[in-house]
Amino acid sequence: MSYFRMSFEIVKEIAVLKEGKNGWRRELNLISWNGGDPKYDIRWWPPKKTDIGKGATFTAEELFTLGEVILTLPKDLHVQHQLS
Repeated sequence: MSYFRMSFEIVKEIAVLKEGKNGWRRELNLISWNGGDPKYDIRWWPPKKTDIGKGATFTAEELFTLGEVILTLPKDLHVQHQLS
């Protein structure tokens, strides 16, 4: 059985969005996956970045579009929908 192994290079660490109790952190980074062009990535990482957690990858255009959409959301949206 063959397994696909992802390779990655963190080109730039941009921000830590959240730190979990287990030491994993949700981060925004610029990452090159499998030698490709770097993309923006929001993902959970363990302290030594030995594993890859769940996340999402965006082109610059997608990330800036997402930012524009976020800016249009009401600040109490999480209260309106009982989100935490």
